[in-house]
Amino acid sequence: MTSWVSRLLPRNGRSLATASENQRAEDRHRHQEAYGYFLPIQTRWQDNDQYGHVNNVVYYSYFDTIINQYLIRYCGLKTGLLMSPMVGFMVANQCTFHTPVSFPQIPVAALAVEKVGRSSVHYRLALFPPKPTKETPSVSHWDLSDGFFFGHPKLAHFASLACTTGSSVHVFVNPATSKPVGLPEDFRRGLLRLMSPAPG
Repeated sequence: MTSWVSRLLPRNGRSLATASENQRAEDRHRHQEAYGYFLPIQTRWQDNDQYGHVNNVVYYSYFDTIINQYLIRYCGLKTGLLMSPMVGFMVANQCTFHTPVSFPQIPVAALAVEKVGRSSVHYRLALFPPKPTKETPSVSHWDLSDGFFFGHPKLAHFASLACTTGSSVHVFVNPATSKPVGLPEDFRRGLLRLMSPAPG
């Protein structure tokens, strides 16, 4: 909605328009096409809460896992404080829960990059449950260590609609000073690989 139109609307009309736009964006982000990189997640018995499904707080660890797996595997992130010129501080996290998953299901986490700044990265995330069949998806060691990209045939084993969506923001800092540092060019290239817009 253009800015001059929104100014003409009454305040509650602008709020409704914004809510409608936010809902459309959320709906787009529930589809596999909105993401570039995928990583199967092996749920654990301890992930379940007393209601028999994965506890809400655990989803943040799944999202943290796919982000750091991609950064290590495809962007060259060094994780040791003594050998890394930068470390990532997670400064914002958000999750929206649509439907539950539970152990022993193997969902697939999904990652996209929305914005790359000088020292910050904004991620978009989702979790897709396995399709409801008698057999769990076949996941190899290589799937767990490398993940796979959009278009991979194994995505057919997972639902097309995400059970959880979310976002995170990393700020990369010098480990000695905790001050923001510029992202190296090769690191930035790996992130830009996932920076494709969600379909309209």
